[in-house]
Amino acid sequence: MSSSAPAPARANDFIRDIINSDLEADRHNKVITRFPPEPNGFLHIGHAKSICLNFGLALEYRDKLPDSGTRCHLRFDDTDPVKEDTLFEDGIQEDVRWLGFNWDGLYHASDYFDKMYDYAEHLIKTGKAYVCSLSDAEIKSHRGTVTAAGTNSPYRERSVDESLDLFKRMRNGEFSDGEHVLRAKIDMANANMKMRDPLLYRIRKTAHHMTGDTWCIYPMYDYAHPISDAIEGITHSICTLEFENNRELYDWVIDNLIDYAQFPSRPHQYEFARLNLNYTVMSKRRLLELVEGKHVSGWDDPRLPTIAGLRRRGYTPESIRAFCASVGVAKANSTVDMAQLEFCIRDDLNQKAPRVLAVLKPLRVVIENYPEADVEELDASYWPHDVPKEGSRKVPFCRELYIEQDDFMLDAPKDYYRLAPGKEVRLRYSYCITCTDVVKDATGNVTEIRCTYDPETMGKNPEGRKVKGTIHWVSARHAVDAEVRLYDRLLSEEAPPAGKDSEFINAINPSALTVLSGCKLERSLAEAKPGERFQFERQGYFIADVKDSRPAAPVFNRIVTLKDSWARAQKK
Repeated sequence: MSSSAPAPARANDFIRDIINSDLEADRHNKVITRFPPEPNGFLHIGHAKSICLNFGLALEYRDKLPDSGTRCHLRFDDTDPVKEDTLFEDGIQEDVRWLGFNWDGLYHASDYFDKMYDYAEHLIKTGKAYVCSLSDAEIKSHRGTVTAAGTNSPYRERSVDESLDLFKRMRNGEFSDGEHVLRAKIDMANANMKMRDPLLYRIRKTAHHMTGDTWCIYPMYDYAHPISDAIEGITHSICTLEFENNRELYDWVIDNLIDYAQFPSRPHQYEFARLNLNYTVMSKRRLLELVEGKHVSGWDDPRLPTIAGLRRRGYTPESIRAFCASVGVAKANSTVDMAQLEFCIRDDLNQKAPRVLAVLKPLRVVIENYPEADVEELDASYWPHDVPKEGSRKVPFCRELYIEQDDFMLDAPKDYYRLAPGKEVRLRYSYCITCTDVVKDATGNVTEIRCTYDPETMGKNPEGRKVKGTIHWVSARHAVDAEVRLYDRLLSEEAPPAGKDSEFINAINPSALTVLSGCKLERSLAEAKPGERFQFERQGYFIADVKDSRPAAPVFNRIVTLKDSWARAQKK
């Protein structure tokens, strides 16, 4: 296995304890894991945790067990042709690579359809499966409840020969969708409802994106998944906690086929807590609803928790791997605060993103005592003192500037340290200026500020005066016009409503996207390349949008604010 990700830090958790115990007891002499997404949607941040765990384990134990064959597979569990597409497969592969991992083998459950069919016939011949002709609704009504046993299907005692004949005819396309299914014969009174004669095959007269029209019956996930693991020699089948009830069926399939199929190893399933994140959605169904309902611009909309969306928003693979490591591997489900993810990206970008000047809501400033034709080229460092990097650029200073509207107040309180009538502030990397007058429009809004500057204050405080405030600015003559998209949390509520879909849509945060036009950026950003990240001083971290940004018309996405403004706003 190759990977661009650094070797993972050694961790202690119950999954590693199980693997270590298996190795010490010689139950296995290597570790083979897999990441098995269904290609029916794009991956989200929850899948990133599983990717980091499965690929990370293989990297870790490959170092411990060199030349053992330790590896991690990428396998698409493509058992439902109605919902699956190569578009999703391509996106998933891109996401895995972007996170810094690569697979030792690319597989599909559909690679094993011939074997799965053969194994199904074996189950019929040994009395472990039968063809059932109940409708979907009838099967559900026979299943019972958590407190009441189910009822046997009237077709449960079909002869082996009849079930085998019907199953072959299903395979040959003689029946319509839903007319027959193949079910395991287990126990309709089992306390685990997954074991109440679960479906193994159903008819789907739909072309498959890998096998075309070869098949018109397809295996159910719970049948195909353990067989795929066993064929590939997976030693530790690691999945999230919602599959805990499926483990009994996983074991039943393996145990009833292992002697006949001669699998290379006997895999075991282990469950860990899935990643739940507040103020967003982690459901494929609801993500699909957002995309198809045009509530977002697509699977890579930066408001979404999809890996594609986080990538376009400007998150780095390093920050997501660090986040997954910080969450850890546990047995009990819990919800992680979005602030933890935001901390990881801030921590990563603090060392990577050069500092630049940008005014998002511009207010014109005229320095009346500065020569109208003069331009000074001031040296401005890209990095603060606590980041051990070097580099600077020249920023032009002239008579007319832009500052942030929020950095001026007409009637300022005493402890207001930004610009106001009669108040003095320092311009970042430059001089101190004092507001002497304002210009208003017909409705009383301030449209321009008149100031004077002190030419003796470049790089030092004015003698006898203490200037507490420093604000950022951009030369009006040299400013680059840009569109800036301010992204925030997808939902205005900590958890999505559990009721009707309309309630979920109503919970979308109306401030999740604010588009600002006419923003003024410093000259150096005119040629910013798509995908380049910067810290706009006092504003946050931003990325030149990979789809829409152009050298002559830059578009920047806010990755994250400099501080947790959300928590402060909620507290207020």
